[in-house]
Amino acid sequence: MLEKLTNRVRYLPHYSETDRPTLGVVCGDTYSLIVDAGNSPAHARDFLHLVKQIDIAPVNFLVITHWHWDHIFGIKTMDFVTISHEDTKKQIDYMKTLQWDDASLDKRVETGEEIEFCRDMIKRELPVRDDLELKSPDVTFNDRMEIDLGGITCVIEHVGGVHAPDSSIIYISEEKIMFLGDCIYQDFYSGEWSYDLNELRLLIDKIRKYEVNYYVTGHQTPKTHEDMWSFFDELLTIGDIVGDEDSFEKAMTKFKEIRKTTPNEEQIEFIQNFVSGNQK
Repeated sequence: MLEKLTNRVRYLPHYSETDRPTLGVVCGDTYSLIVDAGNSPAHARDFLHLVKQIDIAPVNFLVITHWHWDHIFGIKTMDFVTISHEDTKKQIDYMKTLQWDDASLDKRVETGEEIEFCRDMIKRELPVRDDLELKSPDVTFNDRMEIDLGGITCVIEHVGGVHAPDSSIIYISEEKIMFLGDCIYQDFYSGEWSYDLNELRLLIDKIRKYEVNYYVTGHQTPKTHEDMWSFFDELLTIGDIVGDEDSFEKAMTKFKEIRKTTPNEEQIEFIQNFVSGNQK
């Protein structure tokens, strides 16, 4: 079922078993807007079925946060005016030229164009892909755009980040809610999962300028302002500790010396992420 953040904003939680990301609906007085299209026609249909059960203004817009398959495979099924950053459209236009059968997916994993995790999740969510049809966005923007839904405004801004350079956020000023998509996550596509400290700082500075009570991420439970900034502070602190170190062992030693403790599992992962970023 749809979860309610406010009377104006609801979401369908992520489902990790088949990598279904969080989908959202923002409800204005005149129009409503959906955030991300889902990782399959079935995912899109499930979401639309739930949206139709609530009393809201007609859905007229669909905004895509970035190009990754799990956020765009449902665009055709949604069938609304679709908006994205211009680079997102370029990536989707390219994806439309690809074949999505098992052999083609396996080949792209072999060449490094695709990663095993996405290949496996595509096969799990979509065992049969004979009728899969990708659709490009209808409207694109370069830096920022606003949509007036009637009594409520959505600000869509390109913020980038290492996870997907085309990433955009959707901010609902009246509700103080921000949909982040996957922009805060690591780079998964170029070798070991990684963060770049300078890129992360730039991204967080763009997020920081908005007054937000709740952050909705693509693959986690929504976070309060306090929880999100506690996470950001910890992530940046670990990045500062690692610095330009490209040795995991030396970075671990630095962490233990500075923090006077042994890192937990999550902290070890972040240390490795920054070290891997330095190695690229």
